[in-house]
Amino acid sequence: MTRWLRPVVGVVALLVLALLGAAYPMLARGDELMDARWSEPWALAGLAVVPLVFWRAVFGEDRRTPRLRLGTLAPLAVGPAGARVYLRDVPGIARSVGLVLCIAALARPLNTLRPISTDEEGIDMVVALDLSGSMQAVLDNVPEDLRTYMPPARPGIRPTRLDVAKAVLRDFIARRKTDRIGVVVFGASAYVVSPPTLDYHLLDELVKRMDTRLIDSNGTAIGDALGVAVARLRRSTAKSKAIILLTDGANQGGRLAPEYAAKLANVVGAHIYSIQIGQGDEAEILQGADLFGQARYVRMPFPVNPKLLKQLSDQTGGHMYVASDATGLQASFHDVLDKLEKTKLSASVAHFEDLYRFLLVPGVLLLALDAVLRALVLRRFP
Repeated sequence: MTRWLRPVVGVVALLVLALLGAAYPMLARGDELMDARWSEPWALAGLAVVPLVFWRAVFGEDRRTPRLRLGTLAPLAVGPAGARVYLRDVPGIARSVGLVLCIAALARPLNTLRPISTDEEGIDMVVALDLSGSMQAVLDNVPEDLRTYMPPARPGIRPTRLDVAKAVLRDFIARRKTDRIGVVVFGASAYVVSPPTLDYHLLDELVKRMDTRLIDSNGTAIGDALGVAVARLRRSTAKSKAIILLTDGANQGGRLAPEYAAKLANVVGAHIYSIQIGQGDEAEILQGADLFGQARYVRMPFPVNPKLLKQLSDQTGGHMYVASDATGLQASFHDVLDKLEKTKLSASVAHFEDLYRFLLVPGVLLLALDAVLRALVLRRFP
């Protein structure tokens, strides 16, 4: 075999095998692969070892060939010969190309499919959650089905109103299928966490991270919270629009009067469902630890304004609830749904398609070709 013929055959084999390996993924999902988002891009760093594999499988194979001492080389002057000699580098090339495809498959290319629009029956609602300091008060009697959503239990530490409210809200979100839910939090001011959406996974993550330290908790701006919630519902076309106001205190601070916010809710056709946490009397709150390191709770007054909450609900055709414990809070949330009429909603949900298999299949086939050629066709002796 002449010196120049081996590299020519190698280049041709590399081009042919690369085209064969790329043919299936490009014909099946060419456009999607070109625009794919790589889920595990760090895996592409494995391409750095491909040149080493190529060298060892092609040129390094000659160095590893066993040597045999002979008295004379005359019988081998015209050998070896035949077509297989010219193709001896093909297995190594197939191994390298197959490895490239397998590494690319490991990086998991994802294709974002066009959103699928479906007509569903559901409700548009916004939950306004109180994050004022009084939400750190204790709330007992947590149902077993809410334990999954509660933070890890600590010795001597009892669940707070906020812990239970978040657990109830996450449980409520998990049970929904076609209801668009938004979340607003408020303390001294009100903030939008999420507009009404069907992305329940995102909602759950956002609610899970809520804490009174995220905003100024020195206030209970009920009016501002209702106003922000109304703004999120003003463009809704649903028959049933609801604002679930979850609070344990009276209106304090804010720039918008709750009564005026209720008028705005009537304008957009939203019902206000008020859920009062606690009876408005004293409640226990954590105050550090005693001399023995045990959690110390003290009783403090947390006044509420049930008259205002009932007025807001009645003014908008809603209903008011009083939840003295976690069980009552959970029941209040689900009772709201029974009072609302569902409507047809157009839901657009984006789906993701994993494209790795279109790279993995030809990659594995090329690695198998390497093994078959070495075992059956292009065997080296000895």
